[in-house]
Amino acid sequence: MNILVTGGTGYIASHTAVKLLAAGHQLVLVDNLANSNIAVLDRIALLSGQKPHFYQADIGNYAALSAIFTAHQIDAVIHFAGLKAVGESAQKPLHYYRENVAGSLQLLEVMQEFAVKSLIFSSSATVYGDPRELPLTEQSPIQPQSVYGRTKWMVEQIIADHCSADPSFSAVCLRYFNPVGAHPSGLMGEDPNGIPNNLLPFISQVAIGRREQLSVFGNDYPTADGTGVRDYIHVQDLAEGHRLALKLTNNPGCHRFNLGTGSGVSVLEMVDAFRAVSGHPVPLIICPRRTGDVAACYADAAKAQHELGWQAQLNLTDMVADTWRWQHLNPQGYQTPPAKLKEKL
Repeated sequence: MNILVTGGTGYIASHTAVKLLAAGHQLVLVDNLANSNIAVLDRIALLSGQKPHFYQADIGNYAALSAIFTAHQIDAVIHFAGLKAVGESAQKPLHYYRENVAGSLQLLEVMQEFAVKSLIFSSSATVYGDPRELPLTEQSPIQPQSVYGRTKWMVEQIIADHCSADPSFSAVCLRYFNPVGAHPSGLMGEDPNGIPNNLLPFISQVAIGRREQLSVFGNDYPTADGTGVRDYIHVQDLAEGHRLALKLTNNPGCHRFNLGTGSGVSVLEMVDAFRAVSGHPVPLIICPRRTGDVAACYADAAKAQHELGWQAQLNLTDMVADTWRWQHLNPQGYQTPPAKLKEKL
């Protein structure tokens, strides 16, 4: 298939790109590089033996999107592009609604114009909000607690309405839990611009000496050790979920799936696991809770297993070991020249 990947140089998208190229798909990547690095393209080429088409553009730019669809015969779209920081979304709600919701709407309109009928959307477990019961199934109540979560749910609703209006349109909404880890080669990983918003890259930057200490937001939650519990999923497992979701591109309607391991890990458990694998101390400080965070969240992913044949294969040790390998080989992220990195491998 010829697949357009929005947010294509981002963390999850880049790992998915390698997986899709290995499966024989042809890719066109588009990214505005607001929170990613152009050097990712060289890493994709090293791992896959080919460099996909790339356009630096914003999905909210109709002219740019239209030109891409005109230049390439697109069969399906995997839509990763969007802002993703829960805390920042509370501070900049209009920015998040514009980028995540209006941008997605623009993408759908261009897809409609070019008669592209297949979409895989990068949604989030944050649509569930503060869970009433665990584990979370796809039928659990939707009650997002953050602006970020609301943008994801709004886009899901827009997609569902579009599917209802066009019975030939196929959409898969993948509700990620907490992606972590890196490619096992150490060539690719999570390298956010500025201060990391997610736990594991922050821990790894503390361990490598880029950050002084980890801020733990809340130790008074009703969990075993008082810190937040999340369902962490290896990015390689997540990438495989996207590959398998392509099986539904000829199955019209709106399909929703949880992608998670089905078990939770607390912040302090993650810190301990990283200390054990890396052999490095991770100093930390306890801070007040963040707006929008919940005590615990983990998935029931039985539907994905039954309908997609997908199940998480990699465990917490794999997640931490691959993250540390990436960080150790790339102490400044993608600033390490890939040729020199390949020599180290």
